[in-house]
Amino acid sequence: MDTQEFDVVIIGGGPAGCTCALYTSRANLKTVILDKNPAVGALAITHKIANYPGVSGEMSGDELLKNMREQAVEYGTSYQRAQVFGIDVSGEMKKVYTPEGTFVGKSLVLATGAMGRSGASFEGESEFLGRGVSYCATCDGAFYRDREVAVVGLNQEAVEEAQFLTKFASKVHWITFKDPKQEDHHAHDLLAMPNVKHWRRTRLASVEGNGGGVTGVKLKTKDADEPQPLDVEGVFIYQNGSKPITDFIGDGVEYNADGGVKVNDDMSTNVPGVWAIGDIRNTPYKQAVVAAGDGCIAAMAIDRYLNHRKSIKPDWDHS
Repeated sequence: MDTQEFDVVIIGGGPAGCTCALYTSRANLKTVILDKNPAVGALAITHKIANYPGVSGEMSGDELLKNMREQAVEYGTSYQRAQVFGIDVSGEMKKVYTPEGTFVGKSLVLATGAMGRSGASFEGESEFLGRGVSYCATCDGAFYRDREVAVVGLNQEAVEEAQFLTKFASKVHWITFKDPKQEDHHAHDLLAMPNVKHWRRTRLASVEGNGGGVTGVKLKTKDADEPQPLDVEGVFIYQNGSKPITDFIGDGVEYNADGGVKVNDDMSTNVPGVWAIGDIRNTPYKQAVVAAGDGCIAAMAIDRYLNHRKSIKPDWDHS
Protein backbone atom coordinates (compact mmCIF):
# COMPACT_ATOMS: atom_id res chain seq x y z
CA MET A 1 0.00 0.00 0.00
CA ASP A 2 1.40 3.39 -1.03
CA THR A 3 2.42 5.99 1.54
CA GLN A 4 2.30 9.69 0.70
CA GLU A 5 3.75 12.45 2.87
CA PHE A 6 2.43 15.98 3.27
CA ASP A 7 2.86 18.98 5.52
CA VAL A 8 -0.91 19.15 6.06
CA VAL A 9 -3.45 16.34 5.73
CA ILE A 10 -7.08 17.52 5.83
CA ILE A 11 -9.88 14.99 6.23
CA GLY A 12 -13.03 16.50 4.76
CA GLY A 13 -13.67 18.69 1.74
CA GLY A 14 -16.40 21.00 3.01
CA PRO A 15 -16.07 24.77 3.52
CA ALA A 16 -13.86 24.30 6.60
CA GLY A 17 -11.46 21.89 4.89
CA CYS A 18 -11.28 23.83 1.63
CA THR A 19 -10.63 27.14 3.37
CA CYS A 20 -7.93 25.61 5.51
CA ALA A 21 -6.32 24.08 2.41
CA LEU A 22 -6.44 27.40 0.55
CA TYR A 23 -4.53 29.14 3.34
CA THR A 24 -1.98 26.39 3.96
CA SER A 25 -1.28 26.02 0.23
CA ARG A 26 -0.76 29.77 -0.08
CA ALA A 27 1.71 29.44 2.79
CA ASN A 28 3.69 26.95 0.66
CA LEU A 29 2.71 23.99 2.82
CA LYS A 30 2.21 20.75 0.91
CA THR A 31 -1.46 20.06 1.48
CA VAL A 32 -3.91 17.29 0.64
CA ILE A 33 -7.69 17.14 1.10
CA LEU A 34 -9.14 13.64 1.56
CA ASP A 35 -12.82 13.78 0.68
CA LYS A 36 -15.13 10.77 0.84
CA ASN A 37 -17.80 12.23 -1.42
CA PRO A 38 -18.10 15.91 -2.43
CA ALA A 39 -21.83 15.52 -3.08
CA VAL A 40 -23.07 14.49 0.37
CA GLY A 41 -21.90 17.17 2.82
CA ALA A 42 -24.21 19.64 4.52
CA LEU A 43 -23.26 22.48 2.15
CA ALA A 44 -23.33 20.28 -0.96
CA ILE A 45 -26.99 19.34 -0.44
CA THR A 46 -28.10 22.92 0.26
CA HIS A 47 -30.34 23.96 -2.62
CA LYS A 48 -29.66 27.70 -2.50
CA ILE A 49 -27.12 29.95 -0.77
CA ALA A 50 -27.92 33.64 -0.49
CA ASN A 51 -26.17 34.65 2.74
CA TYR A 52 -22.51 33.83 2.07
CA PRO A 53 -20.40 37.02 2.05
CA GLY A 54 -19.39 38.05 -1.46
CA VAL A 55 -21.92 35.80 -3.18
CA SER A 56 -24.48 37.97 -4.96
CA GLY A 57 -27.86 36.56 -5.87
CA GLU A 58 -28.48 32.88 -5.27
CA MET A 59 -26.07 30.00 -5.73
CA SER A 60 -26.42 26.32 -4.93
CA GLY A 61 -24.35 24.97 -2.06
CA ASP A 62 -22.75 22.49 -4.43
CA GLU A 63 -21.65 25.30 -6.76
CA LEU A 64 -20.19 27.35 -3.91
CA LEU A 65 -18.32 24.31 -2.61
CA LYS A 66 -16.98 23.55 -6.08
CA ASN A 67 -15.61 27.09 -6.30
CA MET A 68 -13.93 26.72 -2.90
CA ARG A 69 -12.40 23.39 -3.89
CA GLU A 70 -11.11 24.66 -7.23
CA GLN A 71 -9.58 27.74 -5.60
CA ALA A 72 -7.66 25.58 -3.12
CA VAL A 73 -6.45 23.31 -5.92
CA GLU A 74 -5.42 26.35 -7.98
CA TYR A 75 -3.04 27.34 -5.18
CA GLY A 76 -1.48 23.89 -4.98
CA THR A 77 -3.75 21.69 -2.86
CA SER A 78 -3.95 18.03 -3.84
CA TYR A 79 -7.57 16.85 -3.78
CA GLN A 80 -8.25 13.13 -3.52
CA ARG A 81 -11.42 11.09 -3.15
CA ALA A 82 -10.77 8.70 -0.28
CA GLN A 83 -12.70 6.96 2.48
CA VAL A 84 -10.77 7.30 5.75
CA PHE A 85 -11.20 4.28 8.00
CA GLY A 86 -8.71 5.14 10.73
CA ILE A 87 -6.01 7.49 12.00
CA ASP A 88 -2.94 7.25 14.24
CA VAL A 89 -2.03 10.47 16.03
CA SER A 90 0.30 8.93 18.63
CA GLY A 91 3.54 9.90 16.90
CA GLU A 92 5.05 13.13 15.65
CA MET A 93 3.90 12.26 12.12
CA LYS A 94 0.15 11.75 11.89
CA LYS A 95 -1.09 8.79 9.84
CA VAL A 96 -4.38 8.52 7.96
CA TYR A 97 -5.44 5.13 6.62
CA THR A 98 -7.54 4.74 3.47
CA PRO A 99 -8.07 1.96 0.90
CA GLU A 100 -6.07 4.10 -1.53
CA GLY A 101 -3.04 4.17 0.77
CA THR A 102 -1.63 5.78 3.89
CA PHE A 103 -1.32 9.55 4.07
CA VAL A 104 1.26 10.88 6.52
CA GLY A 105 1.31 14.49 7.66
CA LYS A 106 3.27 16.78 9.90
CA SER A 107 -0.13 18.15 10.84
CA LEU A 108 -3.64 16.72 10.64
CA VAL A 109 -6.95 18.57 10.31
CA LEU A 110 -10.27 16.92 11.16
CA ALA A 111 -13.03 18.52 9.08
CA THR A 112 -15.62 15.81 8.39
CA GLY A 113 -18.64 17.81 9.53
CA ALA A 114 -21.76 16.76 11.40
CA MET A 115 -24.46 15.55 9.07
CA GLY A 116 -25.26 12.80 11.52
CA ARG A 117 -28.27 11.33 9.73
CA SER A 118 -27.55 7.70 8.82
CA GLY A 119 -30.36 7.67 6.27
CA ALA A 120 -33.77 9.00 5.41
CA SER A 121 -36.43 8.35 8.05
CA PHE A 122 -39.48 9.08 5.92
CA GLU A 123 -40.83 8.23 2.50
CA GLY A 124 -39.93 11.04 0.10
CA GLU A 125 -37.25 12.54 2.38
CA SER A 126 -34.28 11.54 0.23
CA GLU A 127 -36.12 12.21 -3.03
CA PHE A 128 -36.85 15.83 -2.14
CA LEU A 129 -33.72 16.64 -0.13
CA GLY A 130 -32.58 20.05 -1.33
CA ARG A 131 -35.89 20.56 -3.15
CA GLY A 132 -38.07 21.39 -0.19
CA VAL A 133 -36.68 19.01 2.44
CA SER A 134 -34.04 20.65 4.62
CA TYR A 135 -32.13 20.04 7.86
CA CYS A 136 -31.23 23.70 8.36
CA ALA A 137 -33.80 26.49 8.79
CA THR A 138 -31.04 29.07 9.27
CA CYS A 139 -29.73 28.12 5.82
CA ASP A 140 -33.01 27.88 3.95
CA GLY A 141 -35.69 29.67 5.99
CA ALA A 142 -35.61 32.91 3.99
CA PHE A 143 -36.66 31.03 0.86
CA TYR A 144 -40.04 30.29 2.48
CA ARG A 145 -41.18 33.83 3.15
CA ASP A 146 -45.00 33.96 3.28
CA ARG A 147 -45.22 30.21 2.66
CA GLU A 148 -46.34 27.32 4.82
CA VAL A 149 -43.73 24.88 6.16
CA ALA A 150 -43.62 21.84 8.42
CA VAL A 151 -41.11 21.19 11.21
CA VAL A 152 -40.72 17.60 12.43
CA GLY A 153 -39.17 16.85 15.82
CA LEU A 154 -39.29 17.68 19.52
CA ASN A 155 -35.61 18.13 20.34
CA GLN A 156 -34.03 21.50 21.13
CA GLU A 157 -32.77 21.90 17.58
CA ALA A 158 -36.31 21.46 16.20
CA VAL A 159 -37.72 24.07 18.60
CA GLU A 160 -35.00 26.64 17.84
CA GLU A 161 -35.27 26.11 14.08
CA ALA A 162 -39.06 26.37 14.19
CA GLN A 163 -38.77 29.66 16.09
CA PHE A 164 -36.42 30.94 13.39
CA LEU A 165 -38.90 29.95 10.67
CA THR A 166 -41.68 31.98 12.30
CA LYS A 167 -39.87 35.10 11.07
CA PHE A 168 -40.50 34.11 7.45
CA ALA A 169 -43.22 31.49 7.03
CA SER A 170 -46.88 32.42 7.01
CA LYS A 171 -47.56 29.23 8.97
CA VAL A 172 -45.23 26.82 10.75
CA HIS A 173 -46.77 23.39 11.28
CA TRP A 174 -44.94 21.80 14.19
CA ILE A 175 -45.31 18.01 14.14
CA THR A 176 -44.59 16.04 17.31
CA PHE A 177 -45.84 12.73 18.63
CA LYS A 178 -45.25 13.69 22.25
CA ASP A 179 -46.13 16.95 23.96
CA PRO A 180 -43.26 19.20 25.10
CA LYS A 181 -42.43 19.01 28.77
CA GLN A 182 -44.02 21.61 31.02
CA GLU A 183 -40.62 23.00 32.02
CA ASP A 184 -39.54 23.43 28.39
CA HIS A 185 -40.08 27.18 28.23
CA HIS A 186 -38.65 27.51 24.71
CA ALA A 187 -41.18 25.02 23.37
CA HIS A 188 -44.08 26.79 25.06
CA ASP A 189 -42.86 30.13 23.73
CA LEU A 190 -42.99 28.54 20.29
CA LEU A 191 -46.54 27.33 20.85
CA ALA A 192 -47.57 30.88 21.77
CA MET A 193 -46.49 32.25 18.38
CA PRO A 194 -49.52 33.30 16.29
CA ASN A 195 -48.29 31.61 13.10
CA VAL A 196 -47.51 28.20 14.70
CA LYS A 197 -49.90 25.27 14.54
CA HIS A 198 -49.00 22.31 16.74
CA TRP A 199 -49.88 18.86 15.44
CA ARG A 200 -49.66 16.84 18.65
CA ARG A 201 -49.72 13.05 18.82
CA THR A 202 -48.92 13.10 15.12
CA ARG A 203 -46.26 11.47 12.97
CA LEU A 204 -44.97 12.38 9.52
CA ALA A 205 -46.06 9.60 7.16
CA SER A 206 -44.49 10.84 3.93
CA VAL A 207 -43.22 13.84 2.01
CA GLU A 208 -45.12 14.53 -1.22
CA GLY A 209 -44.04 16.45 -4.30
CA ASN A 210 -43.37 16.60 -8.01
CA GLY A 211 -40.65 17.71 -10.39
CA GLY A 212 -40.72 21.19 -8.90
CA GLY A 213 -40.12 20.01 -5.34
CA VAL A 214 -42.20 19.52 -2.20
CA THR A 215 -45.94 20.15 -2.46
CA GLY A 216 -47.06 18.75 0.88
CA VAL A 217 -46.86 16.02 3.47
CA LYS A 218 -49.09 13.28 4.79
CA LEU A 219 -49.64 13.16 8.55
CA LYS A 220 -50.78 10.25 10.68
CA THR A 221 -52.45 11.28 13.92
CA LYS A 222 -52.73 8.72 16.70
CA ASP A 223 -56.50 8.33 16.48
CA ALA A 224 -56.87 8.52 12.68
CA ASP A 225 -57.17 5.43 10.50
CA GLU A 226 -55.57 6.99 7.43
CA PRO A 227 -52.90 9.68 6.89
CA GLN A 228 -54.23 13.12 6.03
CA PRO A 229 -52.68 15.50 3.50
CA LEU A 230 -51.25 18.90 4.44
CA ASP A 231 -50.14 21.43 1.83
CA VAL A 232 -46.68 22.85 2.62
CA GLU A 233 -43.74 23.93 0.47
CA GLY A 234 -40.94 23.18 2.92
CA VAL A 235 -40.26 20.33 5.36
CA PHE A 236 -37.59 20.72 8.05
CA ILE A 237 -36.71 17.42 9.73
CA TYR A 238 -34.94 17.16 13.09
CA GLN A 239 -35.40 13.58 14.17
CA ASN A 240 -31.82 12.62 14.99
CA GLY A 241 -30.09 15.96 15.33
CA SER A 242 -26.68 16.80 13.91
CA LYS A 243 -23.98 14.49 15.21
CA PRO A 244 -20.29 15.03 14.53
CA ILE A 245 -18.78 12.46 12.18
CA THR A 246 -16.00 11.04 14.35
CA ASP A 247 -16.26 7.26 13.86
CA PHE A 248 -12.82 7.09 12.20
CA ILE A 249 -11.12 8.97 15.06
CA GLY A 250 -11.81 6.67 18.00
CA ASP A 251 -10.33 7.90 21.27
CA GLY A 252 -7.37 9.60 19.61
CA VAL A 253 -8.53 13.07 20.66
CA GLU A 254 -10.58 14.61 23.45
CA TYR A 255 -14.31 15.29 23.03
CA ASN A 256 -16.81 17.67 24.58
CA ALA A 257 -19.81 16.30 26.46
CA ASP A 258 -21.99 16.91 23.37
CA GLY A 259 -19.80 14.69 21.18
CA GLY A 260 -17.97 17.47 19.36
CA VAL A 261 -14.19 17.42 19.15
CA LYS A 262 -12.75 19.69 21.85
CA VAL A 263 -10.47 22.50 20.64
CA ASN A 264 -8.86 25.69 21.94
CA ASP A 265 -9.03 29.17 20.41
CA ASP A 266 -6.77 28.28 17.47
CA MET A 267 -8.73 25.07 16.73
CA SER A 268 -6.03 22.80 18.20
CA THR A 269 -7.12 19.57 19.85
CA ASN A 270 -5.45 18.13 22.93
CA VAL A 271 -3.03 16.28 20.61
CA PRO A 272 -0.17 18.49 19.34
CA GLY A 273 -0.29 18.73 15.55
CA VAL A 274 -4.00 17.88 15.28
CA TRP A 275 -6.73 20.47 14.60
CA ALA A 276 -10.52 20.17 14.32
CA ILE A 277 -12.64 22.65 12.36
CA GLY A 278 -16.22 23.18 11.29
CA ASP A 279 -19.26 21.19 12.36
CA ILE A 280 -17.18 18.32 13.77
CA ARG A 281 -16.83 20.64 16.78
CA ASN A 282 -20.63 20.57 17.11
CA THR A 283 -20.80 24.34 17.07
CA PRO A 284 -24.22 25.91 17.80
CA TYR A 285 -24.08 27.87 14.52
CA LYS A 286 -23.67 25.39 11.67
CA GLN A 287 -23.06 27.83 8.83
CA ALA A 288 -20.64 27.68 5.92
CA VAL A 289 -19.12 31.05 6.81
CA VAL A 290 -18.46 29.88 10.40
CA ALA A 291 -16.80 26.70 9.14
CA ALA A 292 -14.69 28.72 6.71
CA GLY A 293 -13.58 30.96 9.58
CA ASP A 294 -12.51 27.88 11.53
CA GLY A 295 -10.47 26.77 8.52
CA CYS A 296 -8.67 30.10 8.29
CA ILE A 297 -7.83 30.13 12.01
CA ALA A 298 -6.50 26.57 11.93
CA ALA A 299 -4.41 27.18 8.80
CA MET A 300 -2.66 30.20 10.28
CA ALA A 301 -2.03 28.27 13.49
CA ILE A 302 -0.61 25.35 11.47
CA ASP A 303 1.72 27.69 9.57
CA ARG A 304 2.99 29.06 12.88
CA TYR A 305 3.30 25.54 14.34
CA LEU A 306 5.24 24.05 11.42
CA ASN A 307 7.51 27.07 10.98
CA HIS A 308 8.03 27.58 14.73
CA ARG A 309 6.80 31.16 14.56
CA LYS A 310 5.76 32.98 17.72
CA SER A 311 3.32 35.24 15.88
CA ILE A 312 0.84 34.77 13.06
CA LYS A 313 1.81 35.91 9.58
CA PRO A 314 -1.20 37.68 8.02
CA ASP A 315 -2.21 36.74 4.48
CA TRP A 316 -3.09 40.08 2.91
CA ASP A 317 -1.42 42.88 0.99
CA HIS A 318 -1.60 46.48 2.28
CA SER A 319 0.14 47.96 -0.74
